[in-house]
Amino acid sequence: MSRKNTHIVIMAGGIGSRLWPLSTPEQPKQFIDLLGLGKSLLRLTVERFLPLAPIENFWVVTGERYAKFVAAHLPELPIEHILLEPEARNTAPCIAYACRKIALRYPEANIVVTPSDAIVTKKELFVEVISKALKETEHSSSIVTVGITPTRPETGYGYIHASSNEREKVIPVSEFREKPDIWTAKKYVADGSFFWNAGIFVWNVSTIISELTTYAPKVMEVMDKIAPSFYTLGEREALQKYFPTCEKISIDYAVMEKSQNIKTIAAELGWSDLGGWSSVREHMAQDADGNAVVGDGVRLFGCTGCVVHVPSGKKTVLSDLHDAIVCESPSGGLLFCPLIDEQNIKTYSQS
Repeated sequence: MSRKNTHIVIMAGGIGSRLWPLSTPEQPKQFIDLLGLGKSLLRLTVERFLPLAPIENFWVVTGERYAKFVAAHLPELPIEHILLEPEARNTAPCIAYACRKIALRYPEANIVVTPSDAIVTKKELFVEVISKALKETEHSSSIVTVGITPTRPETGYGYIHASSNEREKVIPVSEFREKPDIWTAKKYVADGSFFWNAGIFVWNVSTIISELTTYAPKVMEVMDKIAPSFYTLGEREALQKYFPTCEKISIDYAVMEKSQNIKTIAAELGWSDLGGWSSVREHMAQDADGNAVVGDGVRLFGCTGCVVHVPSGKKTVLSDLHDAIVCESPSGGLLFCPLIDEQNIKTYSQS
Protein backbone atom coordinates (compact mmCIF):
# COMPACT_ATOMS: atom_id res chain seq x y z
CA MET A 1 0.00 0.00 0.00
CA SER A 2 1.43 3.36 -1.07
CA ARG A 3 0.89 6.15 1.45
CA LYS A 4 1.53 8.84 -1.17
CA ASN A 5 -1.22 7.42 -3.42
CA THR A 6 -3.78 7.13 -0.60
CA HIS A 7 -6.42 9.88 -0.53
CA ILE A 8 -9.03 10.41 2.18
CA VAL A 9 -12.39 11.95 1.22
CA ILE A 10 -14.43 13.16 4.20
CA MET A 11 -18.13 13.84 3.72
CA ALA A 12 -19.06 16.71 6.04
CA GLY A 13 -22.35 18.09 4.78
CA GLY A 14 -24.93 16.60 7.18
CA ILE A 15 -26.94 18.62 9.72
CA GLY A 16 -27.27 16.12 12.61
CA SER A 17 -30.82 17.13 13.53
CA ARG A 18 -31.22 14.34 16.11
CA LEU A 19 -28.71 16.14 18.35
CA TRP A 20 -30.58 19.43 18.55
CA PRO A 21 -30.10 21.97 20.08
CA LEU A 22 -26.34 21.47 20.04
CA SER A 23 -26.28 20.38 16.40
CA THR A 24 -28.18 22.72 14.08
CA PRO A 25 -28.16 23.52 10.34
CA GLU A 26 -26.13 26.62 11.22
CA GLN A 27 -23.41 24.53 12.96
CA PRO A 28 -23.92 20.75 12.68
CA LYS A 29 -22.40 18.08 14.88
CA GLN A 30 -19.26 17.42 12.82
CA PHE A 31 -18.00 20.90 13.75
CA ILE A 32 -18.75 20.57 17.48
CA ASP A 33 -16.78 19.22 20.44
CA LEU A 34 -19.60 16.80 21.13
CA LEU A 35 -17.77 14.53 23.57
CA GLY A 36 -15.94 17.15 25.61
CA LEU A 37 -12.53 16.11 24.26
CA GLY A 38 -11.47 19.55 23.09
CA LYS A 39 -11.77 18.51 19.43
CA SER A 40 -14.59 18.48 16.90
CA LEU A 41 -15.75 15.24 15.29
CA LEU A 42 -14.26 16.44 12.00
CA ARG A 43 -10.88 16.96 13.69
CA LEU A 44 -11.05 13.51 15.29
CA THR A 45 -11.88 11.98 11.90
CA VAL A 46 -8.81 13.53 10.28
CA GLU A 47 -6.54 12.41 13.11
CA ARG A 48 -7.90 8.86 12.84
CA PHE A 49 -6.75 8.68 9.19
CA LEU A 50 -3.43 10.55 9.42
CA PRO A 51 -1.43 7.31 9.90
CA LEU A 52 -2.65 6.29 6.42
CA ALA A 53 -2.08 9.42 4.30
CA PRO A 54 -0.45 12.86 4.49
CA ILE A 55 -2.72 15.83 5.18
CA GLU A 56 -2.22 17.14 1.63
CA ASN A 57 -4.08 14.02 0.43
CA PHE A 58 -7.19 14.80 2.47
CA TRP A 59 -10.35 16.24 0.90
CA VAL A 60 -13.46 17.52 2.67
CA VAL A 61 -16.78 17.81 0.83
CA THR A 62 -19.26 20.09 2.55
CA GLY A 63 -21.90 22.73 1.96
CA GLU A 64 -20.90 26.25 0.94
CA ARG A 65 -22.02 27.72 4.28
CA TYR A 66 -19.72 25.37 6.19
CA ALA A 67 -16.47 26.32 4.44
CA LYS A 68 -15.46 28.60 7.32
CA PHE A 69 -15.85 25.77 9.83
CA VAL A 70 -13.69 23.37 7.82
CA ALA A 71 -10.97 25.99 7.41
CA ALA A 72 -11.06 26.81 11.13
CA HIS A 73 -10.97 23.19 12.33
CA LEU A 74 -8.41 22.05 9.72
CA PRO A 75 -6.11 25.03 9.10
CA GLU A 76 -3.41 22.74 7.66
CA LEU A 77 -5.72 21.34 4.95
CA PRO A 78 -4.99 22.80 1.49
CA ILE A 79 -7.77 25.31 0.82
CA GLU A 80 -8.35 23.88 -2.67
CA HIS A 81 -9.19 20.55 -1.01
CA ILE A 82 -12.31 21.99 0.61
CA LEU A 83 -14.94 21.02 -1.96
CA LEU A 84 -18.14 23.03 -1.67
CA GLU A 85 -21.50 21.65 -2.75
CA PRO A 86 -23.90 24.46 -3.67
CA GLU A 87 -26.75 22.15 -2.68
CA ALA A 88 -26.89 18.78 -0.91
CA ARG A 89 -27.74 15.99 -3.37
CA ASN A 90 -26.99 12.93 -1.19
CA THR A 91 -23.82 10.83 -1.17
CA ALA A 92 -23.52 9.63 -4.78
CA PRO A 93 -23.10 13.13 -6.29
CA CYS A 94 -20.87 14.10 -3.37
CA ILE A 95 -18.57 11.12 -3.96
CA ALA A 96 -18.69 11.49 -7.75
CA TYR A 97 -17.56 15.12 -7.48
CA ALA A 98 -14.62 14.37 -5.19
CA CYS A 99 -13.43 11.27 -7.02
CA ARG A 100 -13.80 12.79 -10.48
CA LYS A 101 -11.70 15.76 -9.36
CA ILE A 102 -9.07 13.56 -7.73
CA ALA A 103 -8.87 11.42 -10.88
CA LEU A 104 -7.84 14.41 -12.98
CA ARG A 105 -4.58 15.01 -11.07
CA TYR A 106 -4.06 11.70 -9.29
CA PRO A 107 -5.02 8.89 -11.69
CA GLU A 108 -3.33 6.28 -9.47
CA ALA A 109 -5.19 7.36 -6.33
CA ASN A 110 -6.42 4.76 -3.86
CA ILE A 111 -9.32 6.36 -1.99
CA VAL A 112 -11.10 6.02 1.34
CA VAL A 113 -14.48 7.76 1.63
CA THR A 114 -15.74 8.34 5.16
CA PRO A 115 -18.38 10.28 7.07
CA SER A 116 -17.13 13.08 9.34
CA ASP A 117 -19.38 12.53 12.33
CA ALA A 118 -18.62 9.06 13.73
CA ILE A 119 -16.38 7.93 16.55
CA VAL A 120 -13.96 4.98 16.64
CA THR A 121 -12.39 3.95 19.95
CA LYS A 122 -10.10 1.14 18.71
CA LYS A 123 -7.87 3.38 16.63
CA GLU A 124 -4.95 1.01 16.02
CA LEU A 125 -7.23 -1.80 14.86
CA PHE A 126 -9.06 0.69 12.66
CA VAL A 127 -5.81 1.63 10.89
CA GLU A 128 -5.04 -2.07 10.38
CA VAL A 129 -8.48 -2.70 8.88
CA ILE A 130 -8.30 0.27 6.49
CA SER A 131 -4.75 -0.71 5.48
CA LYS A 132 -5.96 -4.19 4.51
CA ALA A 133 -8.80 -2.68 2.50
CA LEU A 134 -6.43 -0.31 0.69
CA LYS A 135 -4.07 -3.18 -0.13
CA GLU A 136 -7.01 -5.06 -1.65
CA THR A 137 -8.19 -2.16 -3.83
CA GLU A 138 -4.82 -0.76 -4.90
CA HIS A 139 -4.44 -3.09 -7.89
CA SER A 140 -7.91 -4.58 -8.28
CA SER A 141 -11.43 -3.55 -9.24
CA SER A 142 -12.79 -4.42 -5.79
CA ILE A 143 -14.81 -2.02 -3.70
CA VAL A 144 -14.32 -2.72 0.01
CA THR A 145 -16.78 -1.60 2.66
CA VAL A 146 -16.05 -1.47 6.36
CA GLY A 147 -18.44 -3.62 8.36
CA ILE A 148 -18.93 -3.21 12.09
CA THR A 149 -19.52 -6.26 14.27
CA PRO A 150 -22.91 -5.59 15.88
CA THR A 151 -22.97 -5.23 19.65
CA ARG A 152 -26.78 -5.20 19.83
CA PRO A 153 -29.84 -5.66 17.55
CA GLU A 154 -29.86 -2.14 16.11
CA THR A 155 -32.78 -0.97 13.93
CA GLY A 156 -31.19 2.37 13.03
CA TYR A 157 -28.41 1.03 10.79
CA GLY A 158 -28.28 -0.68 7.43
CA TYR A 159 -26.58 -4.09 7.35
CA ILE A 160 -24.00 -5.79 5.16
CA HIS A 161 -24.61 -9.50 4.64
CA ALA A 162 -21.21 -11.09 4.15
CA SER A 163 -20.40 -14.47 2.62
CA SER A 164 -18.99 -15.65 5.96
CA ASN A 165 -18.59 -14.48 9.54
CA GLU A 166 -14.81 -14.00 9.36
CA ARG A 167 -13.46 -10.86 11.01
CA GLU A 168 -10.59 -8.64 9.89
CA LYS A 169 -10.38 -10.34 6.48
CA VAL A 170 -11.57 -9.05 3.10
CA ILE A 171 -14.51 -11.26 2.08
CA PRO A 172 -17.26 -11.02 -0.57
CA VAL A 173 -20.55 -9.31 0.18
CA SER A 174 -23.75 -11.23 -0.48
CA GLU A 175 -26.06 -8.23 -0.29
CA PHE A 176 -26.93 -5.00 1.50
CA ARG A 177 -29.98 -4.95 3.74
CA GLU A 178 -32.00 -1.88 4.69
CA LYS A 179 -32.69 -0.87 8.30
CA PRO A 180 -34.59 -3.84 9.81
CA ASP A 181 -37.30 -4.15 12.42
CA ILE A 182 -36.21 -5.34 15.86
CA TRP A 183 -37.02 -9.02 15.26
CA THR A 184 -35.06 -9.08 12.01
CA ALA A 185 -32.17 -7.26 13.68
CA LYS A 186 -32.05 -9.95 16.38
CA LYS A 187 -31.83 -12.61 13.67
CA TYR A 188 -28.98 -10.72 11.99
CA VAL A 189 -26.98 -10.53 15.22
CA ALA A 190 -27.56 -14.22 15.97
CA ASP A 191 -26.51 -15.22 12.44
CA GLY A 192 -23.04 -13.71 12.80
CA SER A 193 -22.50 -12.85 9.12
CA PHE A 194 -24.41 -9.55 9.21
CA PHE A 195 -22.50 -6.37 9.97
CA TRP A 196 -23.48 -2.76 10.47
CA ASN A 197 -22.81 -0.59 7.44
CA ALA A 198 -20.49 2.18 8.65
CA GLY A 199 -20.67 4.09 5.36
CA ILE A 200 -16.90 3.83 4.86
CA PHE A 201 -15.84 2.81 1.35
CA VAL A 202 -12.44 1.98 -0.15
CA TRP A 203 -11.65 1.82 -3.88
CA ASN A 204 -9.14 2.99 -6.43
CA VAL A 205 -10.17 5.99 -8.44
CA SER A 206 -10.49 4.23 -11.79
CA THR A 207 -12.79 1.61 -10.24
CA ILE A 208 -15.25 4.10 -8.77
CA ILE A 209 -15.31 6.22 -11.91
CA SER A 210 -16.09 3.09 -13.95
CA GLU A 211 -18.78 1.89 -11.51
CA LEU A 212 -20.46 5.30 -11.35
CA THR A 213 -20.41 5.56 -15.13
CA THR A 214 -22.04 2.13 -15.41
CA TYR A 215 -24.61 2.37 -12.63
CA ALA A 216 -25.18 6.12 -12.18
CA PRO A 217 -24.68 7.55 -15.70
CA LYS A 218 -26.92 10.57 -15.11
CA VAL A 219 -24.78 11.66 -12.17
CA MET A 220 -21.60 11.25 -14.19
CA GLU A 221 -23.06 13.19 -17.11
CA VAL A 222 -23.37 16.15 -14.77
CA MET A 223 -19.80 15.63 -13.53
CA ASP A 224 -18.60 15.60 -17.13
CA LYS A 225 -20.07 19.09 -17.54
CA ILE A 226 -18.32 20.36 -14.42
CA ALA A 227 -14.98 18.60 -14.91
CA PRO A 228 -13.45 21.04 -17.46
CA SER A 229 -13.54 23.71 -14.74
CA PHE A 230 -11.73 21.66 -12.07
CA TYR A 231 -8.79 23.51 -10.51
CA THR A 232 -9.76 26.76 -12.28
CA LEU A 233 -11.44 29.98 -11.19
CA GLY A 234 -14.57 28.85 -13.04
CA GLU A 235 -15.14 25.75 -10.88
CA ARG A 236 -17.52 27.38 -8.40
CA GLU A 237 -19.66 28.87 -11.16
CA ALA A 238 -19.85 25.50 -12.96
CA LEU A 239 -20.78 23.76 -9.72
CA GLN A 240 -23.53 26.26 -8.98
CA LYS A 241 -24.91 25.83 -12.48
CA TYR A 242 -24.79 22.05 -12.85
CA PHE A 243 -24.45 20.34 -9.45
CA PRO A 244 -28.06 21.07 -8.35
CA THR A 245 -29.26 19.19 -11.46
CA CYS A 246 -27.78 15.93 -10.12
CA GLU A 247 -30.15 13.18 -9.15
CA LYS A 248 -30.55 12.96 -5.37
CA ILE A 249 -29.31 9.45 -4.68
CA SER A 250 -27.15 7.67 -2.14
CA ILE A 251 -24.02 5.75 -3.10
CA ASP A 252 -25.69 2.62 -1.67
CA TYR A 253 -28.58 2.79 -4.13
CA ALA A 254 -26.49 4.16 -7.01
CA VAL A 255 -23.60 1.68 -6.90
CA MET A 256 -23.26 -0.58 -3.87
CA GLU A 257 -26.49 -2.55 -4.37
CA LYS A 258 -25.77 -3.07 -8.08
CA SER A 259 -22.03 -3.64 -8.38
CA GLN A 260 -20.58 -7.15 -8.72
CA ASN A 261 -17.28 -6.13 -7.12
CA ILE A 262 -18.27 -5.50 -3.49
CA LYS A 263 -16.32 -6.94 -0.56
CA THR A 264 -16.21 -6.13 3.11
CA ILE A 265 -13.81 -6.23 6.01
CA ALA A 266 -15.49 -6.43 9.39
CA ALA A 267 -14.24 -5.85 12.91
CA GLU A 268 -15.36 -4.68 16.33
CA LEU A 269 -13.93 -1.16 16.20
CA GLY A 270 -15.78 0.67 18.95
CA TRP A 271 -17.61 2.55 16.21
CA SER A 272 -20.68 4.75 16.61
CA ASP A 273 -22.30 7.28 14.33
CA LEU A 274 -23.32 9.32 17.41
CA GLY A 275 -26.78 9.57 15.93
CA GLY A 276 -28.56 10.38 19.20
CA TRP A 277 -27.97 11.50 22.76
CA SER A 278 -27.89 7.93 24.10
CA SER A 279 -24.94 7.02 21.89
CA VAL A 280 -23.21 10.30 22.79
CA ARG A 281 -23.59 9.44 26.47
CA GLU A 282 -22.09 5.98 25.90
CA HIS A 283 -18.89 7.52 24.52
CA MET A 284 -18.46 10.23 27.15
CA ALA A 285 -16.74 9.86 30.51
CA GLN A 286 -19.33 8.99 33.16
CA ASP A 287 -19.40 9.47 36.91
CA ALA A 288 -20.26 6.73 39.42
CA ASP A 289 -23.97 7.32 38.81
CA GLY A 290 -23.76 7.00 35.03
CA ASN A 291 -24.01 10.72 34.33
CA ALA A 292 -22.06 12.11 31.37
CA VAL A 293 -21.32 15.84 31.57
CA VAL A 294 -19.79 18.52 29.36
CA GLY A 295 -19.64 21.91 31.07
CA ASP A 296 -17.41 22.96 33.96
CA GLY A 297 -20.26 24.75 35.75
CA VAL A 298 -22.52 21.70 36.12
CA ARG A 299 -23.45 20.42 39.60
CA LEU A 300 -25.55 17.27 40.01
CA PHE A 301 -27.44 16.15 43.13
CA GLY A 302 -29.13 12.75 43.19
CA CYS A 303 -29.04 12.40 39.38
CA THR A 304 -28.45 9.11 37.55
CA GLY A 305 -28.02 8.12 33.91
CA CYS A 306 -28.21 11.68 32.57
CA VAL A 307 -26.38 13.34 29.70
CA VAL A 308 -25.72 17.04 30.25
CA HIS A 309 -24.11 19.37 27.70
CA VAL A 310 -23.93 23.09 28.49
CA PRO A 311 -21.52 25.89 27.57
CA SER A 312 -18.34 26.27 29.60
CA GLY A 313 -18.80 28.53 32.61
CA LYS A 314 -22.59 28.20 32.58
CA LYS A 315 -23.67 27.47 36.16
CA THR A 316 -26.17 24.62 35.97
CA VAL A 317 -27.65 22.83 38.99
CA LEU A 318 -29.70 19.66 38.50
CA SER A 319 -31.40 17.67 41.23
CA ASP A 320 -33.07 14.25 41.29
CA LEU A 321 -33.09 13.70 37.51
CA HIS A 322 -32.88 10.22 36.06
CA ASP A 323 -32.13 9.13 32.48
CA ALA A 324 -32.63 12.62 31.09
CA ILE A 325 -31.08 14.87 28.45
CA VAL A 326 -30.22 18.44 29.43
CA CYS A 327 -28.59 20.47 26.68
CA GLU A 328 -28.13 24.18 26.15
CA SER A 329 -26.42 25.35 22.99
CA PRO A 330 -24.14 28.42 22.84
CA SER A 331 -26.79 30.06 20.64
CA GLY A 332 -29.43 29.67 23.38
CA GLY A 333 -31.41 26.57 22.37
CA LEU A 334 -32.48 24.51 25.38
CA LEU A 335 -33.59 20.88 25.57
CA PHE A 336 -34.80 18.97 28.60
CA CYS A 337 -36.41 15.59 27.98
CA PRO A 338 -36.22 11.92 28.99
CA LEU A 339 -33.64 9.85 27.15
CA ILE A 340 -36.41 7.45 26.19
CA ASP A 341 -37.97 10.21 24.06
CA GLU A 342 -34.82 11.04 22.08
CA GLN A 343 -36.28 9.64 18.85
CA ASN A 344 -38.71 12.56 18.92
CA ILE A 345 -36.08 15.31 19.19
CA LYS A 346 -35.98 15.98 15.44
CA THR A 347 -39.77 16.49 15.50
CA TYR A 348 -39.56 18.67 18.62
CA SER A 349 -36.95 20.92 17.02
CA GLN A 350 -39.08 21.49 13.93
CA SER A 351 -42.32 22.27 15.74
